Amino acid sequence: MSMQLRIVHTTGFEYDGKAVASYNQARMTPVTTPGQIVVHSRLEVSPKPWTFEYRDYFGTHVTAFEVVDPHDSLTVRATSTVQTSRPPTPPPSTTWAALAEREVADRWTEYLTLPELVEPPADFARRAAGVGADSALPGEAALALCRMVADEVEHRPGSTDVQTPAAAAWGQRAGVCQDMVHLVIGGLRSLGIPARYVSGYFHPSSDPVVGEPVAGESHAWVEWWDDGWHPFDLTNDREPSDQYVTVATGRDYTDVKPLSGIYSGAATSRMFVEVEVTRLA
Repeated sequence: MSMQLRIVHTTGFEYDGKAVASYNQARMTPVTTPGQIVVHSRLEVSPKPWTFEYRDYFGTHVTAFEVVDPHDSLTVRATSTVQTSRPPTPPPSTTWAALAEREVADRWTEYLTLPELVEPPADFARRAAGVGADSALPGEAALALCRMVADEVEHRPGSTDVQTPAAAAWGQRAGVCQDMVHLVIGGLRSLGIPARYVSGYFHPSSDPVVGEPVAGESHAWVEWWDDGWHPFDLTNDREPSDQYVTVATGRDYTDVKPLSGIYSGAATSRMFVEVEVTRLA
């Protein structure tokens, strides 16, 4: 079931005094893919900035902007309308032997590294190795590993932050979508399966009411390579549907931060993030 979704993502900062310079990058604009078409997108920043747009190494739409005049607040609002129609994910087909071939490993080498953020702890790596040994195909192992993490790791907001490594989330068996994705990415890569981090949004209702805005949030899921990218949402223990909108992909969260940058001047006294999702058709 295809649908058209409007997403309004607002991030705001208030300062104790004046910020005299702010240099930022926003990854808040969805991209057109085989499963979605961006009908309209707009990024508004207040105070009025200097902006520059480009695609990063991973194909994400980036808006770089600078606010150099003194200001006591900063607001970034991204508004997008996206038509989604995700094709069914084909069954696993790539063999372990094909995955080990140099053409695959060289092509997706960035998605096989194990930095600290995704490096699996020893006990989880052993569990992942067991899943791999019991699976005839890499795609079957990937899905089994996702099911295991979805079943054993509790979604608990506030239990981690954006710098928490996967090992810590596994140790407490709790985290948020980002932690679950990092954990599975590390497990898959330890098996030689290329895996990447996906950020975006999703409508929380399986049958959204047309025209009714609902509160949402930035979301994350994993994709692994199996002669094409196969997605899985660990938080909701399911394959993403037409309720999902992709914004960015990368090696881990550090590649897809919705908003990042630096500024000088007064300390931040308040920050807020609001996401509103509306089905239009």
